[in-house]
Amino acid sequence: MRIIIVGGVAGGMSAAARARRLDESAEIIVLERGEHVSFANCGLPYYVGGEIADESKLLVQTPESLRAALNLDVRVRNEVTAVDIDACEVTVRNDDGDETLSYDALILSPGGRARHPQIEGIDSPRLHTLRSVHDALALREQVTSGARRAVVLGGGFIGIEAAENLASAGLETTLVQAASHVLTPLEPELAVLVRDELEFIGVDVRERTTAVSIQTGVDHDVVSLSDGTEVPADLIVLSAGVRPDTEVFEQAGITCERGAILVDAAGRTSAPSVWAVGDATASVDAVTGVRRPVALAGPANRAGRLVADSILRDGDPHPLPKPVGTAVLRIGGLTAAFTGANADALRDAEIDFETVHLHPLQHAGYFPGAQAMHMIVHFRRPDGLVLGAQIVGADGVDRRIDVLATAIRAQMRMVDLIDLDLAYAPPFGQAKDAVNLAGMVGENVLNGQQRLWHAADLDSVMRESLVVDTRSPQEFADGHLAGSINVPHTVVREHLADIELAAGGRTVRTLCAAGVRSHIATRVLLQHGLDAAMLSGGMQTLRAALRAEGREELITTSSAFAAPTPEFASKGTQS
Repeated sequence: MRIIIVGGVAGGMSAAARARRLDESAEIIVLERGEHVSFANCGLPYYVGGEIADESKLLVQTPESLRAALNLDVRVRNEVTAVDIDACEVTVRNDDGDETLSYDALILSPGGRARHPQIEGIDSPRLHTLRSVHDALALREQVTSGARRAVVLGGGFIGIEAAENLASAGLETTLVQAASHVLTPLEPELAVLVRDELEFIGVDVRERTTAVSIQTGVDHDVVSLSDGTEVPADLIVLSAGVRPDTEVFEQAGITCERGAILVDAAGRTSAPSVWAVGDATASVDAVTGVRRPVALAGPANRAGRLVADSILRDGDPHPLPKPVGTAVLRIGGLTAAFTGANADALRDAEIDFETVHLHPLQHAGYFPGAQAMHMIVHFRRPDGLVLGAQIVGADGVDRRIDVLATAIRAQMRMVDLIDLDLAYAPPFGQAKDAVNLAGMVGENVLNGQQRLWHAADLDSVMRESLVVDTRSPQEFADGHLAGSINVPHTVVREHLADIELAAGGRTVRTLCAAGVRSHIATRVLLQHGLDAAMLSGGMQTLRAALRAEGREELITTSSAFAAPTPEFASKGTQS
């Protein structure tokens, strides 16, 4: 049996290795257009910045090592230019010209191509993508040859990693992002924390901005931006997204959707004896059911293995899992991670959902080094099915996002998170872990024990409600919403009549720093008959959301009241 695999790296090489383990007699040919068939593409930005110092570390396998270990016929610099699905043949162009190869099974793993915006100067020799070892070598050469200024076009995974590493290598780095915030899968109130960290490590972040043109000079280029500024650049990294590299296969009659190859649950395409895996395929989202490409190494690796099973194992093949889309990223001293769907995707899919914001510590508060993780969990109403989660923090983020990704795969509900028996010791977590806590908050919301309002509701809340800030007087003085009153949570019971009088028939909306104290206060208010709700995530979330919107001025340190004490709270409610 002859199996031909088009494209190496994650999906293709995983399929090839699994196929060999299943069938020692099969002839397995891997056709790779580039010079390297198995390399650490996720490690490329770290080589550019010098964190990975040895070029050889980028090469996971070579054609020689693959032949020796797995008896694979790996052919680099071999580009498939045509497929005849009726004759079961591919046309291949290499250094010796064109040749035709027949196949019994064909696996397509072509990956994606970088998107190139149609702007003047996009062909500058100082501009590189960052998708191959060749790209990384060229950029590293520029860094070590005295480049001082870098411009990164695109604020996704690769763009942020490139910007971080270029800045750490000492270059003046500007990151240009067309969207309203970097790392667009993140909710804005978390993405602003990523932007803050990028700026802290020296990256000049330009959001809602695009490159208009690139002027190539003798010593450097000049990138003109849509905000009217010009940025000099000794090197430019283009990371403006990718598109499936499928033109050849679509022309052959293989069904695609918006350029992505459609496959069934076993990875089969519309053509007989042809399978496809990886970034070039359209996957069905596990949460929303939307078909879209998922450009992540993990799903591609697993799909390659399962497609080989589909071809070579008897019986019903294990279906390709619908991707949850779990990802993690380092930005300076922060980690950002997400899994499942974000709010925009859930709204587009018309799924009724609720969101909770939390700021739990990554380990016991009394143990040195405790820091907050900023956490968002989306869940379905009315059953509490976990739909998505996002976390940004300095430590412990990866562990929690993996638990939540598992919860989504297992179709767990928020109440199930409460019962998870997670590892605990003071240096690693809390007895009530962040994931358990998320489940508890979610259950409170679902069963009506807690009512929430969100930062997105701020304008209507300020118009229609009495806002009660339940923090300490000093915290209130350091910054509060204009028009809010300060009643610390410890004295809410003493001032119920004052709060009711100040509300004057309006709803009462509480807040604190992170949500704990306002939860206590809101439970008191609700049980005394007031229409009350607490701000999800408290002032920490609100400040981040307002920074993301450029409306920080809504937090004021001025007040008509000089001394926010319990007595002030009483007097303030009368005014």
